[in-house]
Formats: sequence, C-alpha cells, structure tokens
Amino acid sequence: MFDVIIIGGGASGFYAAIHIAETNPDLKIAIFEKGKEVLKKVSISGGGRCNVTNGESDPMALSKNYPRGSKELIGPFYAHGPQETRQFFESRGVPLKSEDDGRVFPVSNSSQSIIDCFLGETNRLGIAVYRQSSVTAIASKTGAENDITWKVTTIKKEYFCKRLLVAAGSNPKIWKLLEGLGHTIVPPVPSLFTFNIKDDRISGIPGVSTPAHVEVLPRNGFKPEIKVKLKSKRSEKPLFSAEGPVLITHWGLSGPAILRLSAWGALQLHDCKYRFPIKVNWLPEYHQNSVLSLLMEVKEVEAKKTVVRTKVFEIPKRLWTGLVNASDIAKEDKWAEVTKEKLQHLAGQLTNCRFMVEGKSVFKDEFVTAGGVDLKEINFKTYESKICKGLYLAGEIINVDAITGGFNFQNAWTGGYLAAMAISNDLNTQ
Repeated sequence: MFDVIIIGGGASGFYAAIHIAETNPDLKIAIFEKGKEVLKKVSISGGGRCNVTNGESDPMALSKNYPRGSKELIGPFYAHGPQETRQFFESRGVPLKSEDDGRVFPVSNSSQSIIDCFLGETNRLGIAVYRQSSVTAIASKTGAENDITWKVTTIKKEYFCKRLLVAAGSNPKIWKLLEGLGHTIVPPVPSLFTFNIKDDRISGIPGVSTPAHVEVLPRNGFKPEIKVKLKSKRSEKPLFSAEGPVLITHWGLSGPAILRLSAWGALQLHDCKYRFPIKVNWLPEYHQNSVLSLLMEVKEVEAKKTVVRTKVFEIPKRLWTGLVNASDIAKEDKWAEVTKEKLQHLAGQLTNCRFMVEGKSVFKDEFVTAGGVDLKEINFKTYESKICKGLYLAGEIINVDAITGGFNFQNAWTGGYLAAMAISNDLNTQ
C-alpha cells in the first residue's frame, strides 16, 4: 500500500514526487513509467540541452504563451513560476543560464544534468520508480469513514494507494481510463509542427534563417502569383499571424514564427488537414509600396549592375536570388533593363510571398499536443479532479500546451508542484 502513486515518469511526475517526499518524508511514494526509460522528453528537449523554463517572471505575461490554459495558469504561476523553478534546480547543484531569447538551460548545456538531479533526488528520498509498468486500469473505492483507496493495475500486478497523481503526458490509453472515471477528454491534435512546402523559391536553400512576418490565410485566399494590379486585389484577413525568425528546411518552413503559428492554430489547421495558404513578408519592417519605391530608386542609382548580385535588403543572399528568379528577372538582367512591372513583382515576392502548405512535420523530437482532460474539470488551486476526489492531474495529460521556449516544461513544474502541495496537505490532515 502506497500513500501516493504517480502515473508517468516524466517531468511533472518526478517534480511532484520530490516535493511530496520533501514535504512529508514519511509518505511512501511510487512512480510508474510505461517505458524502459524515464524522463524521455527531458532528454530530447532543446536539442538535448533541456530548455528548463523561460525567463519571463510576470505571471500575466507568462500565461500569454499558452494557446490553451492561459487563463487557468495565471493563479498557479503566481504560486510557483519560473523563479521557483530556477531555485529548485540551482539549490540542488544544477546551475542554470538565460539566453538572449529568454530560454533557460543548464549551464552544462546537457539535459543529463536535469535527469541526474531527478534520479539522485528520488534515490535520496526513497521514492520507488517502476519502469516498464504500463497502467491498464484505475479504480477507486470510498471506505466507511470516507477514506479513499485507489487501485492501480499494471501489466505486472495490482497496487493500492491513498492519493493518485496522473502525469502521463499525451497518453491515449490513460486518457481512455480517465474517461471511464467520468472525465471529459478534449480530442488531441498536434500543437508544435513545421510546415511542409514544395516551392522552387525555397528549394535548395535549407538552413537559411531570417526574420519574417507570417500570416495564415483562409483556404480560399490562396493566389500563388503576385499580379501587377495590386490595388484591385481583395483584402484578406489572416486567421493567425506571427513574427520572428523563419528557418527554411529541406521540407519547407520552420523556426519560432512558424512554431508559434502551429501552436495557436493547432485546432483549425488540423481541421483543414494541414493544407492552407500562408503569406510571408520577408521584410517585416517594410510594406509593399515602400519596397517598390526603394527598388525604383535602386534602378536609377545602380543601373549598370545586375539585379541578382545587388542585394538591396538585409536578407540572406540565397533567398534574395530565389525571389529575384521568381520575379521573372534573369540572372544577367541589369537594373536599367528591368521593367516597373517586374519590380512590382519583386516587391510582392519580398513582402507578400504566398505559399501553399501541404502537410506538417514534427518539430525535431519534441511532440506536443493540444487536447486532454477538460480544464473545467480541474481545480487549479490544487490540480485535483473535480470529478474524482483524491485524483490529481498535471502536465500534458490536461488540455494545456504552449509555444516553444521552455513554457511547456514550466506548465509541468507548476502543476506538479501544486498537486504535490495539495496531496501532502491532504494526507497530513488524516
């Protein structure tokens, strides 16, 4: 008989277990992990460096990085946010550093530092960790004095506990078990992904990265060719937009701006089967008319030079070449020879560049989903279920997800901590 069983050997589960054990050393705690390895997402996060959290300390500003869960997380972030997370790791011998974009990593630049910290702490505190222990059933019963006992059945045997924390991540089998207990599960869809695009303008130049403003357009708004009669073109209201670095890859577009769009548009982009148009302004500080005016000036000043070799703006040379070619300007064409019509086309390619997205790819190995236990069924002061007394839920098992930058892990730490405090207090009063 355990006091606490935690389903899921990931970030939230380990964080919670350690806090419970430190708050009440007499409690008997176990973590059940379905796989051979624990903390797998910690291992691969941030390219193996582990993006532990983000430097944003204001709870209101922090919550705005969560497409789902933003309102619910404001209170929890006041209780346990990035500053408390940093203190947790640094007080246990894992110094952290902030990078210019706000992401926080171990000074070691290795996720193994975080894993070693967790494994060392669980060993020190006597927390049992059961690997290859996939859970197949969950049930509870209430005793004569309203005491709750949970029965957790794994592929190996049955276990019993007083309080149960489910922190199993995006696990369809566990979602099904929670549904059987009366919880509503919001159907999961991918949240962080890159855009698959086949287009001559960006093919052959993987690795190119540049700031850009990107808009997702309605599906009926796709017009691949930038025509001359720009003033007569119907205005299009974007569904979503984001600004930041865009990375050209072998399969299309990635980078922070694209990933933000994938998170905020997760549900709608899933509904359209990941086929949708986007508009890219490769010069986010300019609009199309100002670019055309500048190109016309360059035409006068650099008349004898070739267009392709005269990169007017601070964008990567290979991208400039691709956009010039797409504007029907030959590599030998000099500025003096290029018509205003072609310069209008080039201005459009630079600021109003249309692509058709034809699918998605997982961002590295960091698979994040939107969906999970309905947020209305969780008490966010304690992370206890409103449906089942004595059941707690934290991490990606609930319908919370974030953009990249350490925000998904912060959700895991915050939920794990508040659940741990609530469980400890609850068992202390018995």
